[in-house]
Amino acid sequence: METEKDHLATLNEIRSLMEKSSRFISLSGLAGIFAGIFALIGAAAVFFVYNDFFYPRYNNMGVYLREDLIHGKDLFHFLVFLFADAAIILILALGSAIFFTTRRAKKNGLLIWDATIKRLLINLFIPLITGGLFCLVLLFHRQIYLIAPATLVFYGLALLNASKYTLNEIKYLGISEIIIGLIACFLVGYGLIFWAFGFGFLHIVYGAIMYNKYERA
Repeated sequence: METEKDHLATLNEIRSLMEKSSRFISLSGLAGIFAGIFALIGAAAVFFVYNDFFYPRYNNMGVYLREDLIHGKDLFHFLVFLFADAAIILILALGSAIFFTTRRAKKNGLLIWDATIKRLLINLFIPLITGGLFCLVLLFHRQIYLIAPATLVFYGLALLNASKYTLNEIKYLGISEIIIGLIACFLVGYGLIFWAFGFGFLHIVYGAIMYNKYERA
């Protein structure tokens, strides 16, 4: 009986070692929480700074992008602000991800940079770069309404593509982002709300789940 238990313990240890060698498991839930907070602040900044580009709909239950202004002379300044806002959010989110993930990896005695993280980043950035170029195409054709949904869909595809090299929770976050992005494609004009929900709220929920499951103990 003891021999059987020893064998099972050995098999579990081998499986754990194989899991660590084939998947990047140092992702921090705190990084997801902070990324979500930064996204919500960024979305709020867009709405309050350029609130003339939106107007309340359905008894103030949502905001809709105004078509008469989005094709007007203020479009350039609006887009510059959007890109600057997105760049700041990206820098802050990446900074927090690097900080918390590096801290967790060191705490667990794991490598920060190896072949697994390289494969993860390659699989993550191929859909992300493709999505960025596609958004530029949408911008070129002045399909402003579809840019926010496109970022959600391609981000979800990137997470789904990279999930096989990291924790399984990333896969479910990716699927959720894709679904939200596709819904936003039909409800054009509400892109800011869906973007805030996908990049903000979902990241916070995902981060909290990850933190409670893997880090809190």
